[in-house]
Amino acid sequence: MAIRNALIEATPEEVWSVLSDGYSYADWVVGTAAIRAVDEGWPEPGTSIHYSAGQGPLRVEDKTTSRLCRQPSCLELEAHMLPVGTLRVAIRVLPWGENVVVAIDEHPLRGPSLVVDNPLIDFSLTLRNRRLLRNLERVVKGRIAHTARL
Repeated sequence: MAIRNALIEATPEEVWSVLSDGYSYADWVVGTAAIRAVDEGWPEPGTSIHYSAGQGPLRVEDKTTSRLCRQPSCLELEAHMLPVGTLRVAIRVLPWGENVVVAIDEHPLRGPSLVVDNPLIDFSLTLRNRRLLRNLERVVKGRIAHTARL
């Protein structure tokens, strides 16, 4: 199981503004090349972000579906990565003084990815999620700075 967290100098609502913007996912989710569409009502359970990942002949088009949404503290997603299967991605936004801790818990959920779930896969997911959290922090801080200029 790959669990990673980061302290972000923001409020839960400021982080949630990015999590609830499906079109922003290409800016912070590692491996996402483009967002093709976002279902109306995102991130309510059952709605999806439709994305492209990879490059050239390795490019895939798939979706990530919201399974649980408790604004502004909890978002659980099922990321489809066919033919590999799906991943469960749980994002928690926890108040920490004047800041927040964002925790990502990601692990295989369905399909062949369950068979290859091992410490090496967990390590690679941990590295990916470290970068993902840095990207999320950058997008959140950019949004805060943009709002402050308005």
